[in-house]
Amino acid sequence: MQRIANLDDIAQGLDALCLIDPRLERVRGMAGEVPLRLSEPGFRSLASIIVSQQVSRASADAIFGRLTKLVDPLTPQAILAAGEDVFREAGLSRPKQRGLLAVAQAVADGLDLNHLCSLDAPEAIAAMTAVPGIGPWTAEVYLLFAAGHPDVFPARDVALQTAVGHALGIDPRPPEKTLIQIAESWSPWRGVASRLFWAYYRETRGREAAPPA
Repeated sequence: MQRIANLDDIAQGLDALCLIDPRLERVRGMAGEVPLRLSEPGFRSLASIIVSQQVSRASADAIFGRLTKLVDPLTPQAILAAGEDVFREAGLSRPKQRGLLAVAQAVADGLDLNHLCSLDAPEAIAAMTAVPGIGPWTAEVYLLFAAGHPDVFPARDVALQTAVGHALGIDPRPPEKTLIQIAESWSPWRGVASRLFWAYYRETRGREAAPPA
């Protein structure tokens, strides 16, 4: 597996995508900068993705900022010892509290988040989604940004659905199953396609919607 590790990898992927699907040449031109968006594998990275589930990027950044001030360093052991008052002060919903606690316990019990980054995507996603609080979207985003996986496309992401629909003239926006089918043609560079369409969303909608990395 070729890891997406630097901006040269992004450029290589974009060039390949435009050859695979010439429609993406226009998308690339409108998207502006397509950032690398790479984070260190581990609990902190996964926790930030859990916090960002089903909220705006601005809200996610604010909540995660409060959490990291209240729990410093942000480790599984510290989360397990934090207590409900800390989570409430950070602004975490009860489902996200349960999710963070479940992930913290799984890591404390031996779930190796670094090792998962070396696995093929289906195997890694299966291992992660076995933990309560980690759904497919969370697992896919973790593989994109912590593992630099080149061929993951989180088709459940509403911003990606919106961006692809707008860019390719699909109205209403393609639902998850349709978007999975569309993105299949962009393999083995679906990880770069994800970044491209998040950048396109940013430029056309005027706000950042990509999950934090």
